[in-house]
Amino acid sequence: MANAYTDTTAVAGLVKAAFDRYVEFQLRSQPLYRNLADKRPVQQAMPGSSVTFSLYNDLAQATGTLTETVDPDSVALSNVSTVAVTLNEYGNVVLNTRKLGEFAFSEVDPAVANIVAFNMADSIDKIVVTTLVGGTNVLYGGSRTSTNTVTATDKFTGDKIRIAVAKLRAANAVPREGMLYACYVSPEQAYDLRTETGALSFEDTRKYTDFSNIVAAVSGVVGGAYVVETPRAFSATDGAASAKVTRGLIVGQQALAEAVAVEPGVVIGPVVDKLMRYRPVGWYALAGWSIYRQAALYRVETGTTL
Repeated sequence: MANAYTDTTAVAGLVKAAFDRYVEFQLRSQPLYRNLADKRPVQQAMPGSSVTFSLYNDLAQATGTLTETVDPDSVALSNVSTVAVTLNEYGNVVLNTRKLGEFAFSEVDPAVANIVAFNMADSIDKIVVTTLVGGTNVLYGGSRTSTNTVTATDKFTGDKIRIAVAKLRAANAVPREGMLYACYVSPEQAYDLRTETGALSFEDTRKYTDFSNIVAAVSGVVGGAYVVETPRAFSATDGAASAKVTRGLIVGQQALAEAVAVEPGVVIGPVVDKLMRYRPVGWYALAGWSIYRQAALYRVETGTTL
């Protein structure tokens, strides 16, 4: 007589698929562009829908000689220049139900708070970088002269950094750290920078100064700027060639102005429904950003080898 086995088929009701109750978050990049907003109101007169910053203009150079017995004519100051920052409301909200909290196999409320908080930083950073790439000073990679032509040699190079730094210094833009400007590029642009060849190339220069960065495959300092790699670098499909164009930024102090009426923050909304089942968690900000000194900002538009 055959044996009868009490196996997984016989008591299938006892055998179930298992779940890890710990739920991971998606990979995230670090928001960092808002750090460039280093100009803020100093003596704001009153609350308002916008904030206007004013800048004095210098007198024209007086290079002529004076006559000993003639009283020189006086000159009038030029009117101040202004930069306006318009404040707007920004925000997002999640409305999770009590039933979800009771049924979910993992704690939902801490995850919602984490996701909402990251969405706030993520969204604000996007708003800021979109403002920054609207600057008027632009360099193009390779042989490009506009966004309408993209070539196979359209790469980000150390020479673009050197040109931008020279332009910034010539315009009296103040560096961000010591004598260095900030250079924010995408990882793909940084790859082209690190694989550039030639006597003045990024890696050829570094191998005689700091070999450890080459081994670690990280960026450092080149051409008067410290290089920061970020996947948050602004890119879009541009031009007749329908190619992806990435915007690197070389930045000095006071390139970007920020006005804030309500600092971005997480908001726990009130439970107001009759059975107290809906729990709002969101973020809110009342703020604005605008380019303050065009002379302190250069954009470098390139394609990439990758």
